[in-house]
Amino acid sequence: MELIDRMLRGDVRALARLITLIESRHPALPEIMEQIYGHSGKAYVVGITGPPGAGKSTLVDRLTSEFRKNGERVGIVAIDPSSPFSGGALLGDRIRMAQHAADPGVFIRSLGTRGSQGGLSLATREVVRLIDAANYQVILVETVGVGQTELDIMELADTVVVVFVPESGDTIQTMKAGLTEIADIFVVNKFDRAGAANMLRELLQMVELSATREWTPPVLSAVAFRGDGISELAAKLAEHRAWLAARENGRDRQAHANLAEFADVLTGVIGQRLRSEAAKNSLADLLHRVKDGAVNPYCAALTVLHEPSMLKDLYTDEPGEMPDRPSRRKK
Repeated sequence: MELIDRMLRGDVRALARLITLIESRHPALPEIMEQIYGHSGKAYVVGITGPPGAGKSTLVDRLTSEFRKNGERVGIVAIDPSSPFSGGALLGDRIRMAQHAADPGVFIRSLGTRGSQGGLSLATREVVRLIDAANYQVILVETVGVGQTELDIMELADTVVVVFVPESGDTIQTMKAGLTEIADIFVVNKFDRAGAANMLRELLQMVELSATREWTPPVLSAVAFRGDGISELAAKLAEHRAWLAARENGRDRQAHANLAEFADVLTGVIGQRLRSEAAKNSLADLLHRVKDGAVNPYCAALTVLHEPSMLKDLYTDEPGEMPDRPSRRKK
């Protein structure tokens, strides 16, 4: 495919166009992913997550500068709230990271959550693979900041950085949020504010009490808008990156991520086709009964599992052709 060939040769416009096709769930999506899959898997993916207002965008902006000092090309995927009208990201690609917009070694893309409840866009994993295949060595994924539902970032990122601020509340609240269980590195940002030292101390105590993992998450302080603590964070990221590369843990993570990706793709494809005209014959009858409330969804799902032949009509169509320009036709 011409677009993929151009992207692999370094054409940023081709990369952007492919991402648009992925976001719109174009029929050529399976073919795109199949062709780029062998070119991906090399990038170091860092997830930046935490509650709203924690300063994640500023942290990403400063971290990008650190990676660029080392000559590494950086891709930034910023997950934003979706517009209720277009479904697109409400915040622009370059508004928050303007200083890197003209840098050819930095690619920035905002994705709308499009109703996803896990802090990530449904297309995030595929977009990360595309940017990886386009030869960006580091990919920073900033989640939307919805709090306790952001756990799917750990199935995508090699390293998860959880950012807190003094206003995040006490340690009990942060533990309830579930974010502390996925962190490889903690950062208490806006450390110049009242209560920051207490927050840092509580997180350190919590890490000590739950030290059952091979890697003990460091707890760092930062004032991101001033650049304070960013070099220390970059050093810890490099340390965790090397730790993963030297241990089975890194390969275990990748294996888990591969299985998670398979499950997401499978459920996504089946779900999409169940809602389309591809569902015919006996399956269509079951779907109508579910819609009418004659059969509850759980019994219907078990029926399909016991009679997988009902799904055969979902696999009759071929993937669509990839257009030169993103398709604007309604799905």
